[in-house]
Parts: sequence; C-alpha cells; structure tokens
Amino acid sequence: MNNMTDLSIDIETFSSVGIKKSGLYKYVQSPDFQVLLFAYSFDNEPVQIIDLAQWRMPNDIEKALLDPLITKHAYNAPFEWYCLSKHLKLANPKAWLSQWRCTMLHGLYCGYTAGLAKTAEALGLPKDKQKMSIGTALIRTFCVPCKPTSKNGYRTRTLPHHEPDKWELFKDYCKQDVVAEMEIEQKLFGFPVPEQEQKLWELDQKINARGIAVDKGLIEGALYCSSIITEELTNEATKLSGLDNPNSPKQLTEWLEETGEEITDLRKDTVKELIKTTDNDTAKRMLEIRQELSKTSVKKYNTMDNAACDDGRIRGLLQFYGANRTGRWAGRLVQMQNLPRNYIETLSYARDCVKAKKVDALKVIYGNVPDTLSQLIRTAFIPSSGNVFVVADFSAIEARIIAWLAGEQWRLDVFASHGKIYEASASAMFGVPLEKIVKGNPEYALRQKGKIAELALGYQGAAGALVQMGALNMGLTEDELPEIVRRWRSANKRIVDLWYAIENAALEVMRTGQPAGIKGLILAHEGDYENKQDFLTVTLPSGRKLFYVKPFLSPNQWGNDSLHYWGMDQTTKKWSTVDTYGGKLVENITQAIARDCLAESMIQLNTAGYQIVTHIHDEVILDVPKDQADLDRVCEIMGQPISWAQGLLLRADGFVTKFYKKE
Repeated sequence: MNNMTDLSIDIETFSSVGIKKSGLYKYVQSPDFQVLLFAYSFDNEPVQIIDLAQWRMPNDIEKALLDPLITKHAYNAPFEWYCLSKHLKLANPKAWLSQWRCTMLHGLYCGYTAGLAKTAEALGLPKDKQKMSIGTALIRTFCVPCKPTSKNGYRTRTLPHHEPDKWELFKDYCKQDVVAEMEIEQKLFGFPVPEQEQKLWELDQKINARGIAVDKGLIEGALYCSSIITEELTNEATKLSGLDNPNSPKQLTEWLEETGEEITDLRKDTVKELIKTTDNDTAKRMLEIRQELSKTSVKKYNTMDNAACDDGRIRGLLQFYGANRTGRWAGRLVQMQNLPRNYIETLSYARDCVKAKKVDALKVIYGNVPDTLSQLIRTAFIPSSGNVFVVADFSAIEARIIAWLAGEQWRLDVFASHGKIYEASASAMFGVPLEKIVKGNPEYALRQKGKIAELALGYQGAAGALVQMGALNMGLTEDELPEIVRRWRSANKRIVDLWYAIENAALEVMRTGQPAGIKGLILAHEGDYENKQDFLTVTLPSGRKLFYVKPFLSPNQWGNDSLHYWGMDQTTKKWSTVDTYGGKLVENITQAIARDCLAESMIQLNTAGYQIVTHIHDEVILDVPKDQADLDRVCEIMGQPISWAQGLLLRADGFVTKFYKKE
C-alpha cells in the first residue's frame, strides 16, 4: 500500500436531519449522523467495501485515508471530505482538504452537467460503468428515518439486519458509484482541472464551512408575523369570495372569471397587470391578497431556520462552478443570488418591529407586511459578535470587460474617468453632450434609453432583448426599440465587430482544426479520441478554459454554418444539442473573465487576512472586527490591476454595515 497514489471513494450515510432542507453541514453535525458504507479503490484496482454500520474501519485503510501522499477522489468530494472528517473525529477538517479532488468539479470544468448519473450518461459510459438506478429507493430505506408502524415494530430506522437482502444490494450500489466515478475521471484525464482552480475550490470549501451568521430573533419574528398576516389575509379572502381555499389557483381563477375578468394565468406579472386594469373592487382586492400571499421570498426565512446550525451559522451556501460553462458560483439553500432588494429607509426600525413581533406597528408604518418581510430577508444575515460586514462589489464589471476585450476606446475612457456609462452611452447614441444629461434637463430622459441599451444589447441582443429587460415597462414603445438597437450598435462598432470576430474564429477552428488567437483568447478544437472526447475550447486570459462538448457545424435557417455543441438545455433541463452564435460566445467569455476577476480578488482578500463569509455575483461580504473595517483598503485590493489582464480598469465600491443589505 506504500506505493499507492490515488484513492477513489464513495460513502453512504445516515442522519435524521434532511440534507435537502438543511444542507450538508447541519446534516453531518446531527448527533445521530453515521457513515454506513465505505467503498474504495486504490489506483483503479477492483472496488472494495467496508460495512461501517457493523464493523470499524481497518487501521491500514484509515492510515491511507489520512496519508497526505495519497490523493483522495470522490464525486461531489465536499460530502465525503466533511462526512469522513466527522467519522474520523478530526479536530481540523480543513487541514486535509488539499488532499481531495472532486470528480464533479472535473466534469463541470469540462462542460458537463452535475450529477453522477447524468454525467455518466452524457459521457456515453457503458451501462456496467454507470450509476445503478435503484439507489434512490435504497437511500430512502437505510439513510433516513422511517415512520414507526405496527408492521415494522414501531422502529424509527431501518438497520442492515432488518433488510439483509436490500443491504447487500446497497453495498453493490455504493461500489458501483466508485466504478462510475473512476470511469468519468479516466474519460476526462486528458483535460485536467488547473491547479489554480483546485486552490480556489479549496478556498470555496473553507468559506462554505465557515458559514455566515443569521439573526435567529429576526427569523423567528418574521415567521410569526408571516403566519399572523397569512391567516388574516386568508380569512379576508374567504369572506370576500366564499371560496373554501382562496389560495387555490383553480378556485380563484374560476371565481375571477365569474366576476367578468378574463384570466389567462395567475403568474406574478399577470396579477400585477390585472390589479391595474380591473374595475371590480372585490376582484381587485382578491388579486392584491393573492399578490401578498404569493411572496415566495418570505419562505426563505423557513429555509434559514432549517439550515442554521446550532451555533447560529448557515453553511454551504455556495456551489463552486455551479454556473456551467462560465464557472461562476451558484447559490444553494437560501439562494442568496436571488434575494429581493430592499428599499425601506428605516431598515433598523423595521427589523426591531419584526423581532418584537409588532404586527400592528408594521401594518401602520409599512403597510404591506409580506413585502416588508421580503425586503428584510437580506438583513437576517449578520456579522459575528463584535464584528461588522464590509460589503464591496465591482462597478459595471461586465461593461468594463467587454469594452476591454473589444478595444472600444470611448468606453475605456469613460471607465478611466467619471464612470457614468449610462449617460455616456446615451450621449454617444444620440449625439447629445454628456454634460446636458443631468437631472433637471429634458435630455436626462435619454439616460433611461442608454441604461436599457447597456443592459440588453451588449451580447448581440435586439428589440426582443430590450423587451425582456423591461423596456416597455419603462415607458418606451415598441416602435422606438429598433432605433435604439441601431444607435447602440452604431456607437459600439468594435463590440459589434467582436461578436462576429469570435464567431468566425470558432467556425474557422471547426473547419480547419487549427487553433486561432483573437483578443487575447485562444480558440481550439481539442480531442482525446481514444476516450471519444472532443471539445471546442476557449483559453481565457487567466489560463482557464471554457469547454463546449462535442462541437459540430450545422446549417442554420439561412443555410450558413452554425456552431452547435452538447449541453444542458435550459428549458427542458435535458442533455441535448445546443446552438450558439457570436454574441452568446462573447457573453460566456465576458462573464467567465468577470468570474476570474472575482476569484483573483477573493484570493488576495484571503491572503490579506480577511474572512470571506459569502459572495453574490460580483460582490463579497467580509466579516471583520469593527476596528479593522477598512473599506478603502478592501476596495483598493479589488480594484488593483490583474497580471493577466493588462489595461483592464477595475473599480470596487462598498459600505460597512451591521447587517447585510443592498445600498
């Protein structure tokens, strides 16, 4: 065993805490947590299994597990790392984190989807190398508590001796996961995860394990206020309509139609529009109640309550490489990436009212209680005792990066000076001097057009993109939109050129097989044909690559070559062929570079001794002692030049706060 270098692992576990509702860390911290099965293979040898539900781990295996010279591999390795840290009673789980490699990360890095079964299928592994489909039923049997009944002797858990045949099948299932994981690793061997990404993954696990504190008093108060208001609104709706269940979309739709309203659906935007147009006061009030009761964001308080560990911290809020292709992080549990914004000026007072469960005061002062609770969700995240949050984010980072990539000089000049890109865009589009586009002048109305154009058109969007971004809700008419598109493109010729240059480079690479360099990027068609893997890759300035799986050219509706690849269809959520074009490729590249800028800043902030508790999009949240809350220093670190992005002007802004909020 001394010559072994790699150990592939899969485990099965039990906990009375639900992992989907509460997350990995609270799941493992449960007093009844237990590792049941440990399947392993050294250096791709036949898979072995240890029944830890009935036997202890052999000393030689435990020694190998802790040997820093043996690299541990697992699919979704954070699970195995944290569970086995608990099993082995390690005082400092982070100490052996660098010994782990995550096969799920490897798959995501190479453009595949998450999930062992889905990845194995997408890679085209033979059936005997894929995950066993019976796993869900076996996990339900052995890994979660069972309902006590007379038939099962009123037990609350199924142990191996209760279902010996299923237990043997469970062992086979666990072993097969190791087989699938090793096969995936073998298939992707020629396209390794870069060392800097491995280091960043390790930092991500430390941030997730550190967690972020939540205000339990606010959560408890919010849940109380929500239950009171929900009951009151439901009772009011029942009296108004006579419906048994006014929350039922079917019942409410039928009732509204009987009042003379034309109802297509009860989605958020539809209800909002109907409230404006209906002449029936009763129907209007029912719709308003529907709007208040459907504040799904209030449910995040329940999620926080479920996920908070005993020390009042929520852990595991981030998924590394969760946004496929770009490598951006995704949210888990509370989903901090889509928290509602806050507009209340007296946030501290509103928080105090909720914590004191003053429902009547909330009604009088703020009116719509569900909306108030929704706006306070961010503020439930608080710093450690005696600390404050330093919150800092990049200013207009995607606009800066696309201008830098394209060499759009007038935009670079804006970012090097005043930074008012919306006003400057309107000035360039409409030929109006910048100094005239200020509040109080009639020309200021052009800023809105500049803003919507900036938000919607950078990635080859047209009138439809403006509509999707809310142009019609901003007072613009459909007739105005084509002209806005034309003017924006005319003012940003180099960005338009970038779309077509990237697309043409990708097409040429696919036709000739020869790599192409453009704008500091390298596009290539790479293949490991022994393992039947080929990719269109884009090497970013940071050295990281974007992967497009099994690319090919196919004629589009105009008969021209169009780039296609295999990926996750965002509508059907199935692995299928996806087509792309220049603007979309530029969007992927721009967002990937923005992600790498954030990663660079996180590494620098961590090196400087700052505790990152989480990050959202292009924003970081630091948990800092009050006397060390140097916002200028944090913004300076985030705005400093990056070695691989010469000439890219970054700027960060932020604030210091006693609770998380959006300024």
